[in-house]
Amino acid sequence: MAEGKYFEEFTVGDIYKHRPGRTVTETDNLLFTTLTHNTQSLHLDEEYSKGTIHGGRIVNSLFTLSFVVGVSVGDMTEGTTIGNLGFDETKFPAPVRIGDTLKAETEIIGKRESKSRPNAGIVWFEHRGYNQKGELVVRAKRSGMILKMNEHSFTNTQ
Repeated sequence: MAEGKYFEEFTVGDIYKHRPGRTVTETDNLLFTTLTHNTQSLHLDEEYSKGTIHGGRIVNSLFTLSFVVGVSVGDMTEGTTIGNLGFDETKFPAPVRIGDTLKAETEIIGKRESKSRPNAGIVWFEHRGYNQKGELVVRAKRSGMILKMNEHSFTNTQ
């Protein structure tokens, strides 16, 4: 049995609060930034960043996005997803700084049967991340193809 939810178990309007939260460390920012070859000085150079509108380094926004989507997997899609279909909209309304603690939630904003795969449906998620002050730091809408109950096969049914 999968840990995630099947297509039929998702209800539009439901909100899932994900745990655990995570305090972002210097190592998180450095590793993610260098692993992705992002040489942006805003993430790596404290002295440069002090002279910007941010007044200091900010965490790589793709780390923030990856956290809010990643922390949702265990609650929602572990073992039930066929694949991520894409992101429709992503916003970063406030920067994340080293030492901030992130929490995430996901709202189900839509769903429909798959037209090409009778064993699956498409679910639209809105992932939201907040810092320790409750400020929204990321909001992302994404869609994924999710298995239906009793359809535990990833085979192509086209």
